[in-house]
Amino acid sequence: MNQKEVSELRRRWRLEKSAVSRIYGCYVNCNKEIVSDLDESLGMMPEEEAEKYLGLLKKSLSGALGKNLIDIIFSTQQVMDSEEHRLLSALRSSALKDGEARAAFYRKVIDSLDMGDSGYLLLLACDAYDVPRRGKDDAVQADGSEEVFTYLLCCVCPVKQSKPELNYFPGDNEFHYTAGQVVSSPELGFLFPAFDDRTANIYNALFYSRKPEELHQEFIHGVFHVEPPMSAAEQREAFQGAVSQALEESYSVEVARSIHEQLTDRMAQHKESGATEPLTVTVENIAAILGDCGVSQERIGAFKANCEEQFGAGSVLSPANLIDAKRFEVKTAEASVSVSPDCSYLVETRIIDGKKYILVPAGEDVEVNGQPVRFVSDP
Repeated sequence: MNQKEVSELRRRWRLEKSAVSRIYGCYVNCNKEIVSDLDESLGMMPEEEAEKYLGLLKKSLSGALGKNLIDIIFSTQQVMDSEEHRLLSALRSSALKDGEARAAFYRKVIDSLDMGDSGYLLLLACDAYDVPRRGKDDAVQADGSEEVFTYLLCCVCPVKQSKPELNYFPGDNEFHYTAGQVVSSPELGFLFPAFDDRTANIYNALFYSRKPEELHQEFIHGVFHVEPPMSAAEQREAFQGAVSQALEESYSVEVARSIHEQLTDRMAQHKESGATEPLTVTVENIAAILGDCGVSQERIGAFKANCEEQFGAGSVLSPANLIDAKRFEVKTAEASVSVSPDCSYLVETRIIDGKKYILVPAGEDVEVNGQPVRFVSDP
């Protein structure tokens, strides 16, 4: 899925737009016990409550593709004959009305998911989207429809204990000092099937994680039975390891800066272009940057081999997962220098009288702890 397709579905999660009629789910306590089962009609709820449920589900379609939103790819064998795909398909085909399928899904989630000491609210909803036809100019044609896209949206919301406060109880006409259970924003969730090219793709699901560095891989393995993808943090660590191990003494501040600058430039150009497809780079793209920096072919070959071992042959990577585009930092055991990526060229390294130095031009204004200071040589 691309960002445009995700946004198209996100816009549906309002009372007046979606075809969701019921909300299903269960509240699971920290002992992995189902405390209550949820099967509620949206039409019978107060409007504010219904909007809250839809808002929680909608958040599982938020964040950056490749970072918070990860493609889950089923094998052909799984689609043809597997317990996990049959269960998801049964939930979808029954529009979640199959109670046995729901119970089996709840059990699968509970058995696989690790939420620590937190209880959680598992929510499920099914929407039927009458996909409007788009003209050659990409304008929506309200009088035409390509198909009805029926899909599931699931999210897992931690339930946390709120701080005790004085609360008014109308029945008693009294105030009592009590604490409540509060439902937080979703920690994870998924969409099934994927909405690729604005049509159903039963070979894919779209998985959501609020924290890119914590993908809840145990959930992915338990529910989808696929090899869990690397988190953004794991990808960055693996990439940095592949570069430093391959280049060894050739990995200088200048090489690191060149990689950072060129990837940052690609990200900025991609954003300005308004492209909907996620930006990716290949190992060959990074190898070309290394070549421009004068790195030997032997070292570049070692880098490629390291990347193939870490990411697989022919892998494409998201630059946003490889670098922090908002920060360029040089760090030692005693100090760190952090500059805007636009000014990374100001950072220099030199050896003076046998000692290594990190140099940054001071410019006109220098502050220490928020206070302007002068250099000793200033009059």
